[in-house]
Amino acid sequence: MSAHPTDLVTEILRLKKDRNAVILAHNYQIEEIQNVADFVGDSLGLSIQAAETQADVIIFCGVHFMGETAKILNPSKTVVIPDMDAGCSLADSCPAEKLEAFLKEYSAKNYYVIAYINCSAGVKAIADVICTSGNAVKIVNAAPEDRPILFVPDQNLGAWVTEQTGRPMDLWQGSCYVHMEYTRDSIERAKHEYPEALVVAHPECPQAVRLLADEVCSTEKMIGYCKNSPANAFIIVTEEGMLHRLRREIPGKVFIPGPTDQCACAECRYMKRNTMEKLYLCLQDLKPEILIEEGLRLNAERSVRRMLELS
Repeated sequence: MSAHPTDLVTEILRLKKDRNAVILAHNYQIEEIQNVADFVGDSLGLSIQAAETQADVIIFCGVHFMGETAKILNPSKTVVIPDMDAGCSLADSCPAEKLEAFLKEYSAKNYYVIAYINCSAGVKAIADVICTSGNAVKIVNAAPEDRPILFVPDQNLGAWVTEQTGRPMDLWQGSCYVHMEYTRDSIERAKHEYPEALVVAHPECPQAVRLLADEVCSTEKMIGYCKNSPANAFIIVTEEGMLHRLRREIPGKVFIPGPTDQCACAECRYMKRNTMEKLYLCLQDLKPEILIEEGLRLNAERSVRRMLELS
């Protein structure tokens, strides 16, 4: 599509009204998409918005599992995403069939399965409860004491939650490729270059990086931490899209992208598959549409609703 960017914005807003649609955008989306979205947030905030929306159509600007979550909570609504190939390396690390086989092999353990929301609908259908990086500590603290916990799929988030709660868990060996690009050396270099800046890291980062951080928290909690901190500068150790929201909501402070060993900031190739042109086309055509078999959806909804009740 060759429309001028200003025309694209106008057309997107027109189509949104015509379709009675709501645009949800993850914090890692490009600046232009964040600017036209009705709500920008992290996985928990987006899940809540998806559950509460009165719109007929949900346009989910994020990755595939996020669109699935919206459909799980809104079976009667049309849910579309700009690019069906916007996947997630973390979700891919834990296929539902592999988790099912693991639980069958170790059935004697009677695992209580806590699944990070960055997983497929199939994994959500198997899990006892879902969590996000923002509520994982609360969800783990609420888990039954008489069953061992299996935390899937993010080993780094799971390890951080164990550090926070003291609750031992067996961890699925999955990870987000973006957060794994950060290293102790890359963050130490940034701290040396910006000695006055505080380091704020996402819990999906490796432990060596988390240990260097002044604060480890979800993207949503980064907003409050940076706003309330007396510091004026922050090194933000998560996907670079988060910096736009921070700069927009806290204009008086300085936000520095956390560098990796390869580049000055970390960018998710899946999140960045979504463009304004694709957003326009999915509003126009109402596709690609997220569809989930009803039996699977009902099982997945049970674990997501349990999370929302505990949050």
